[in-house]
Amino acid sequence: MNRLSIQHLCRWVCVSALMALSSLASAQQANDNPAEEPDTLILSDTLNYDDIKQESTFTGNVVMTRGQMTLNADTLIMREDEEGFQYGTATANEGKLVFIRQENPEKFEVIEARGLRAEYNGKTEEIEMIGQAIVTKYVCGKRLDNIRGERVIYNQATSIYKAFGGPNSSAAGGRVRSVATPGAKAEAAAAECRQNQNR
Repeated sequence: MNRLSIQHLCRWVCVSALMALSSLASAQQANDNPAEEPDTLILSDTLNYDDIKQESTFTGNVVMTRGQMTLNADTLIMREDEEGFQYGTATANEGKLVFIRQENPEKFEVIEARGLRAEYNGKTEEIEMIGQAIVTKYVCGKRLDNIRGERVIYNQATSIYKAFGGPNSSAAGGRVRSVATPGAKAEAAAAECRQNQNR
């Protein structure tokens, strides 16, 4: 098999292995019906796949799109455990931040997360932003919730946030800073978008 064929095979294996990234609690049910699984597209300057470690390393202007989620980083390392759960670590070069955008069109909701590093745990369905972490929630384009800290963890299944302060916090004094908007405002913003959509 020539080198070009091996590269294409590695790329196919890597992309296939990433199909479960950012999957929700119903991932096992979705596996019964693969047609419902969104495609994963990863663009990068280089790709290194280690079959023994079941690990893929993408480097250089990494852009990953899966369903309604987009990730931008300089390096993305993906691996899979024996149970089939996916784990990812994304990092950015000096002076830059990893960026994740997750859309939920049904609720007119967008979550945007930034940090020096992002870690995804497929088993717990958590995304953790580490270092200069910022997670912001928008509804109908209006900024509602904003959490800043050294580490901010967002659970995709439960929509629960956790935040921790520290010397590398994005908030002043190494603290955690959170701005939460009442649920009624979020509902009103969603209702406004719904009304505009029906016109």
